[in-house]
Amino acid sequence: MKGLMVATTLLILTQGCTQFARPAAWRVLFDGHDTKAWRGYTRTEFPTSGWIVEDNCLHLLPGGKGGQLVTVEKFDNFELEWGWRIAPKANNGIKYFVTESRPTAPGHEYQMVDDTTERGAKHLTASFYDVLAPQMTPRPNPPGQWNHSRLVVRGNHVEHWLNGVKVLTYELGSPELRAALAQSKFRNVPGFGEKLKGHILLTNHSGETWFRKMRIRELPEK
Repeated sequence: MKGLMVATTLLILTQGCTQFARPAAWRVLFDGHDTKAWRGYTRTEFPTSGWIVEDNCLHLLPGGKGGQLVTVEKFDNFELEWGWRIAPKANNGIKYFVTESRPTAPGHEYQMVDDTTERGAKHLTASFYDVLAPQMTPRPNPPGQWNHSRLVVRGNHVEHWLNGVKVLTYELGSPELRAALAQSKFRNVPGFGEKLKGHILLTNHSGETWFRKMRIRELPEK
C-alpha cells in the first residue's frame, strides 16, 4: 500500500512538472568572430563596410556607412542579453518586433545613448525610445565603458534591464502603452506598438558603437 502511495505521488508530481515549460537553451548571436546570424536590413548579406569584427567585438564605425543589421531569424517570446559601449555623444539602440515592411518605424527600440546629450526622459538609455521613459533612473556606465543590457519579452509583458537593474516594464495592448504611443512620433504608424514575430535590429545612427557577448533564448509564452 505504501509503495502504491509513493508511486501515485511521483506520478502527480511528474504530471505537474509538465505543465511548466522551460526556456530554450541560450543561442549565441555574436561570439566575437562569426556574423552569420546577421545581415543588412532589407538585404541578404552582411554589409561590406561600416561594420567590422575586431577584438571580439562587432564594431560599428563612425560615419553611418553599412546601414542597420538584423538577425536572420525572427523571434516573439525571448530573452536577449548583450554587452555594449559607445563613443562620447553617440546614439544607438537595439530594436525588436522588427519588420522590413515598415522601414520608417521598423520596431520598438531599447535606447543606448550618451545620456548627457539627451534632455527628454523618453530618450534616455534603456527607455522605449520616444514612447516610455525608464521607471527607475538609468545608470549607464559613461561612454567608453562597457554596459550590460537585457530584454525580456513574454506574452504581452516586456522588460528592459540595464547593468543588472530592471528599469522599465510595460504591457503590450495596455491603456498606458496606447496613451504613450498616441503622444509619440509613432502615433500615425499603422501596426506600431503591436506584437509580432520579428527580427532583432542593431541601429546605425552614425555614432561609434561596440557590441559583444550577444545571446538569445526563446521563452514559452507563459
